[in-house]
Amino acid sequence: MLIVVRHGQTAPNALGQLLGRADVPLTELGRHQAAALAAAIGPVDRVVSSPLARARDTAAAFGLPVDVDERWTELDYGVYDERPLADVPQEMWERWRGDSEYAPPEGESLASLGRRVRKACDDLAPDAADRDVVVVSHVSPVKAAVAWALQVGDDVAWRMFVAVASVSRIAITDRGPVLRSFNEVAHLGQPS
Repeated sequence: MLIVVRHGQTAPNALGQLLGRADVPLTELGRHQAAALAAAIGPVDRVVSSPLARARDTAAAFGLPVDVDERWTELDYGVYDERPLADVPQEMWERWRGDSEYAPPEGESLASLGRRVRKACDDLAPDAADRDVVVVSHVSPVKAAVAWALQVGDDVAWRMFVAVASVSRIAITDRGPVLRSFNEVAHLGQPS
């Protein structure tokens, strides 16, 4: 099983800011969420993480060595990183939503992120066919992994909500990947 999780809460998450490549730590709540996440998932065979501290700190809660893979890092929001959503001009949102190859100034496109995450999923699939592999990542790569499982385009990301410390499970079968669950948050004691 490929178990793709989003890291615990950070201060920019709590403030409603875009958080891409800025390397910020978990909040105290985020550390508690990481522990709840690891306890809810239970023993796993392998843990892979984005290189960013918030993901690595969440991955550490599983108590196993962590394989860091750059391909699982968050989307680069460029000049809008750590800025409130309201600061992003409406015309940019429209361009971004209308063209998956569009990148914000100094940032990365959803299509570029999708290509790297799809490759990472392809590389992990043989291992995840026989073992439980947890990947600790970020909102956009989680969405891209779900798109990979469903064999749909990157623009589906705009139709998904991924909560902090949520779990999505992708079974790797002889017929290909199968999405088994999406955005599980019951372990956090909150509704999805």
